[in-house]
Amino acid sequence: MKGKCAFRARRALARALPALAIQLIAAALVASAAGRIQIRPQYNPGDTLYYQIELHTDTTGKTTTPILNPEGGTKSTENVDLLVRLDVLPRTASGALQSQGGERPGAVRMRVTYERAHADAQSDAPEFDRPAGSEAYSRLAGHSFEFALGPGGVISNLQDPDNILPKLSQATAALSWMNMFSSIGGFSPRGISIGQKWTGEVPLAGAPLAGLVWQTDSTYLRNEPCQARATRAAERNAGSAAEQCAVILTQSTVIHRGPRHADETPPDYVRHGLRTAGALTGSGERLEVVSLSSGLLVSSTETSTQRADFDIVSAANGEKIHRDGEVRTQMVITRVAAPSGSSHR
Repeated sequence: MKGKCAFRARRALARALPALAIQLIAAALVASAAGRIQIRPQYNPGDTLYYQIELHTDTTGKTTTPILNPEGGTKSTENVDLLVRLDVLPRTASGALQSQGGERPGAVRMRVTYERAHADAQSDAPEFDRPAGSEAYSRLAGHSFEFALGPGGVISNLQDPDNILPKLSQATAALSWMNMFSSIGGFSPRGISIGQKWTGEVPLAGAPLAGLVWQTDSTYLRNEPCQARATRAAERNAGSAAEQCAVILTQSTVIHRGPRHADETPPDYVRHGLRTAGALTGSGERLEVVSLSSGLLVSSTETSTQRADFDIVSAANGEKIHRDGEVRTQMVITRVAAPSGSSHR
């Protein structure tokens, strides 16, 4: 009797194995599909976020101008320290976000306030010939501006009640950190999965030559606890111990996009009666840690190098400025908790 029971049990198990295998395969396929996640930043009206930005820049090279300046600087270093507060503006009584018009559907209106702004610069140029960018940062503290953040991280409709944007022409890091919105807002709407790779392009803003873009190659490396990358400079990281983050690596190269022309002067230079020619190359790498639950950036470390060798020529009199040099930068962006004493905790 026991033998028959054992035989029947083995036969039942044998019959069940194919069905069990099918179920396991189906479960694996479902798990694979579930591994593809959609990372969409959640900016809720009334939210307040704080980010610390640290930028180190080394510049080497020489600028040759029509007026000979044998004492012109050939090397400079700048360290920038910023703390910015991002306020997601509340909804109006009608339920629509407060806006100034002209914004894309689904846009969120945000206010940036520079809670802290400081920079130290060193240069081998004489005191009178040093750039005034460092002084520009000290005037930013306490000032604000607003913008609309649309789907895909598109920024538009900047409003500048404090009139601080014109003061940022020599303080580029004061705005360059905002590129984080386009990077974390540009993930595929179909979702991404660990190991996935994708490419993209970002215009090289302010380049003296037309048609230049950053070509990006990104890889979703892994998931890890958001606090795993906390550093001494970010001990107040706002992520919780249990929060999981996606780690994404992006490598970038400056390339020329579009047909080559004899004259590749950007339109802004042409309007000012200038012509440009030469070459500009670059490469970089960015490692981002993004919360899987909120889609918000927890930290970003980016390094880049740009090499320039170009002329800027006056179309009126032929006078020429030649730039030959290299710029190396490292930018670290870290989400932090509200500073002590702040009403936003």
